[in-house]
Amino acid sequence: MIAPSELIINPDGSCFHLHLKPEQLAGKIIMVGDPDRVNTVASYFDTKECEVSSREFHTITGTYKGKRITTLSHGIGTDNIDIVLNELDALANIDFATRTIKPEFRQLTMVRVGTSGGLQPFVPVGTYVAAEKSIGFDGVLYFYAGSEQVRDGIFESKLLKQLEWKLSGIQPYVVSADPSLIEQITQGDIIRGVTIAANGFYGPQGRQLRLPLADPELNRKIEAFDFNGSRITNFEMESSSLAGLSALMGHRAMTVCCIIAGRVTKDMNTEYKGSITGLIETVLDRI
Repeated sequence: MIAPSELIINPDGSCFHLHLKPEQLAGKIIMVGDPDRVNTVASYFDTKECEVSSREFHTITGTYKGKRITTLSHGIGTDNIDIVLNELDALANIDFATRTIKPEFRQLTMVRVGTSGGLQPFVPVGTYVAAEKSIGFDGVLYFYAGSEQVRDGIFESKLLKQLEWKLSGIQPYVVSADPSLIEQITQGDIIRGVTIAANGFYGPQGRQLRLPLADPELNRKIEAFDFNGSRITNFEMESSSLAGLSALMGHRAMTVCCIIAGRVTKDMNTEYKGSITGLIETVLDRI
């Protein structure tokens, strides 16, 4: 039995942070960062089954063209993904009444739809990029046993060498999204890239305001990185722990982003809602 301190179940039978009950979770999940964007996704639903909000976590489950789908917000950062993934997996695969793991595994399919900063000329503002590989500048995955089984050690070593890694106490990890889900969602018209999940928006992504950077040349080295033709395409803040934890748990997951900032060209689209809406429509049709 899993202790109450480890799996926290609210008095109403819902999981601690998401406030969802097991029966409210669909097998197909569209994840977004912004709680308001959940309403955008759900506006396409033909029926709405339930709606739950708690902190930054906003969830709506309904149907779209005959498919039962849950859309939920995860907030910002890989640490929030750790909360969301563990609670979604618990809802699917732990019996809340007995606090025991269910004998039959339920696999979830999860697509994170987000915004991102482009790092290459071939991913200009407005481009859709799927994270075929994610580079984690966070440390979430290292806290779980067996991470080496889902990490790309060769890619990691090439990355450390080419980036001349100088940041002590942090070592990037590399994980792949679910290959079948990448095929299902990209279908030849969405770029497949290598995405960095940074553990912050400013310094970790090379932005300097008042504080100096530990490695002012890191972004230049990131942009120049090339391993067997793989280039680093974009920055965001969640894809690595989503891909890594899902792989460890046995779920299908990936991240696809709309580029709203060109870090090389120094341009920014603050009116990006139309572009992200188009991406949401694509994912709804293909998930």
